[in-house]
Amino acid sequence: MKQLRNLSSALFSFPQMWLPFRCSRVRLCCNSNERRQTLKTKMSSGPSFHDFIRGVTSEKKSAADSEYQHQYLPDDLEMGNSRKVYFETYGCQMNVNDTEIAWSILHDKGYQRTTQLNEADVVLLVTCSIREKAEQTIWNRLQQLTAMKKKRLKSRTPMKIGILGCMAERLKTELLEREKLVDVLAGPDAYRDLPRLLTVAEGGQQASNLLLSLEETYADVMPVHRSPQGHSAFVSIMRGCDNMCSYCIVPFTRGRERSRPVSSVLQEVRMLSDQAMKEVTLLGQNVNSYRDTSEEQFCGAIPTKLSRGFKTVYRAKQGGLRFSDLLDRISQVDPDMRIRFTSPHPKDFPDEVLHLIAERGNICKQIHLPAQSGSTQVLNAMRRGYTREAYLELVRNIRSIIPEVSLSSDFISGFCGETEEDHQQTLSLIREVGYNIGFLFAYSMRKKTHAFHSLQDDVPVAVKQHRLEECISVFRQEAARVNAALVGSTQLVLVEGESKRSAKELCGRTDGNMRVIFPREDVAVRSAESDTAAVSAGDYVLVKILSSSSQSLRGQALCHSSLGSSFMQAQHLPRYRCDEHLATEPTVIAT
Repeated sequence: MKQLRNLSSALFSFPQMWLPFRCSRVRLCCNSNERRQTLKTKMSSGPSFHDFIRGVTSEKKSAADSEYQHQYLPDDLEMGNSRKVYFETYGCQMNVNDTEIAWSILHDKGYQRTTQLNEADVVLLVTCSIREKAEQTIWNRLQQLTAMKKKRLKSRTPMKIGILGCMAERLKTELLEREKLVDVLAGPDAYRDLPRLLTVAEGGQQASNLLLSLEETYADVMPVHRSPQGHSAFVSIMRGCDNMCSYCIVPFTRGRERSRPVSSVLQEVRMLSDQAMKEVTLLGQNVNSYRDTSEEQFCGAIPTKLSRGFKTVYRAKQGGLRFSDLLDRISQVDPDMRIRFTSPHPKDFPDEVLHLIAERGNICKQIHLPAQSGSTQVLNAMRRGYTREAYLELVRNIRSIIPEVSLSSDFISGFCGETEEDHQQTLSLIREVGYNIGFLFAYSMRKKTHAFHSLQDDVPVAVKQHRLEECISVFRQEAARVNAALVGSTQLVLVEGESKRSAKELCGRTDGNMRVIFPREDVAVRSAESDTAAVSAGDYVLVKILSSSSQSLRGQALCHSSLGSSFMQAQHLPRYRCDEHLATEPTVIAT
């Protein structure tokens, strides 16, 4: 301290020590120039930056490669060595596609896939976290699998259990700690890391990767499609969601929106066309907000167009190829392959999308239009970005552009603050619109959501259930009325296979996604021809609709057809009459 005081005293006692400093230009002599040149020569011939970093090549690596590059784990240890993997998939179509992506990655590492659980060395559950009931199903299944794991013979390879997808992302701590039921956890953006995670688990450790990505789209991973009927496939075009609806957990389990490049999507669709697929469904959490900005020439200043009267909680996005651009290009790949898409948001249906659907014969005239509620007050609490009036105006606009359109929807009963009047407005919206298909649920609060932090789940469970039952009842009545209008018409049906109830009947779907059941019998190869042929899964046939219910249609197959020729054939078909009553099947609308 004494020395410090002396220093301080010296600094402040002698101001003459603090003289202004003037910079002067230094003149270099010849010798200085020579020395500097010699130093440059030595530096240029010496070791470079790359000499200090071992294993780094001059080639540019992709973000995906660098993210999952683990120098401490040799590639040969990540090989599957023919271990058998068994998948169980729960929830939405996105999870079906995720299963195909995960399997493609494991297949490349030497794993084998089995459909027999008792043969599996690895059991992977692709999970859904959208509602509490879905999660409880997984917990129950884990108890069963753990009991099976303990009974495995010691001489065999120990079974490993993994949780993939949304539930892994949402309940990571509980899954790893609760009774040690899980060996591997992988979030929706970590499937590339599965080989390493499984290798770590083989060593007896729990392994997890739950990082969400702002870039991961698996654009370079070609899914191994396993359609039960062999004629349809799902193609993921974007991942994540930016809408931040107050009830929804998806932005927290799937991350922010990012879209696959158009070129990558087209490559997959062409591959499916070459495999004789007859139907492709484009997938995304908000599929019609697709926006490819991977190429600089597409990144202009034009803002994304929304449906009239709709808004977002985020700033308007600019530039990129939009959903209409992608839909236009995909529809041209194979005129005889149906194109569907799910799940859209009502805000992303500008007129150019609707006109494209109306013009292209292979884009299905069926639109999923999730309303969630018929009350503007509840819609505002849900942060949906539209009013009841704006939604109904969109419905009228869709039907004016696509007169033959079929509409489906989602509804939530008993959301926070919903009154009986709000519920009645939902019932009236269902009656006014008239949907063919619906998915109706009682509200289930999810942690991390805006509702969890800001709203109160104040509608009693009994009231939620009662309102749900009323919505289902009204939905069935209106669906039965809408479907009855199809009786007497001729529909182009893509055959899916044998009916679940009888081997003597076949089942397929119309352009409007309605299920049609008809007798299994040989039909004309073409209209007005005497030659006949059997009907198989993947065939297009024209079916005369003879009866209907709220859930399905019944009819008689007339002849084989195709997307291109179905309209012309329908003009020359003989008229059929239904002379007997056909039984209808029971209706299940709620999930």
